[in-house]
Amino acid sequence: MVFKNYYKMLDLETSHVSIEEIKIAYRQAAKKYHPDLNVGDQLAEERIKDINEAYKTLSVPASKKKYDRIWNSHFRKSQRAFSGKGEKDSIVNMFLGNIEQEKKGVKITNKNAAIKGENIETQINISIQEAFYGMEKIISFRTAEGKIRKLTVTIPQGIQNGEKIRLIGQGKVGKNGGKNGDLLIKIKIEDSKSFKLKGCDIYTDLLLTPWEAALGARTSVTSIDDETQIYIPQGIQSGERIKIPGKGYQYENGIRGDLIAEIKVVVPKHLTEQEKMMFEKLNEISNFNPRREEIL
Repeated sequence: MVFKNYYKMLDLETSHVSIEEIKIAYRQAAKKYHPDLNVGDQLAEERIKDINEAYKTLSVPASKKKYDRIWNSHFRKSQRAFSGKGEKDSIVNMFLGNIEQEKKGVKITNKNAAIKGENIETQINISIQEAFYGMEKIISFRTAEGKIRKLTVTIPQGIQNGEKIRLIGQGKVGKNGGKNGDLLIKIKIEDSKSFKLKGCDIYTDLLLTPWEAALGARTSVTSIDDETQIYIPQGIQSGERIKIPGKGYQYENGIRGDLIAEIKVVVPKHLTEQEKMMFEKLNEISNFNPRREEIL
């Protein structure tokens, strides 16, 4: 079999050259055999095609590596190579043929070659608290053979929503001695009754009495890991938000987001006689009318 020596086409003496050296050699060879400098020279026209072909293969690290592997394993010691076009019609360019077949979706493999098993992907749901503190969780999933399999997964502290945990070798079994695939576990952090996660900020409701909202107050708000004292300004309204810096969820760099407390003013459903009297008195003396305020 005849095999093209791409290095010789670019006037390179060895395959141990960098991509930059290949680019320099290509520019020199392309200039030497450029059609504008070799008008009417059919050999030069053919040579420039070879040069372009060689550069296309050797300038990409992945295809260069494949070319070198094929050359070293099949041709270097027992087969001859050529660099001219005189034998073009007799060439069987196995390397380029394989590339074209792979582009078309035809995979060229050795039947006895080791094949790595396929990866398996699954998803588990965990709470904000579980994600924040980290934990060990037992997961169950069905294998390709239909069997139920259980594994203990360590959830690292501060894992991000949507992040994947990779368990090496826990995927599908490899063939011909190939390695097993991996198990990829996507993490979905679920909101709880108390907390909602948006990015790395945690949202929570802060319930206030009507008099706390009207008069202002000092109160505590519960974050995911402690309680923080905050000041409620006088006249705060339902729906307004108070931001407590550094009390949210963790970014990947360990810095925490903010805790956002959304105000909800809660009216008592059941009043004592004294409370009822005080609300009635307030109704008599107050000029406040939210409906009129909205119109104004």
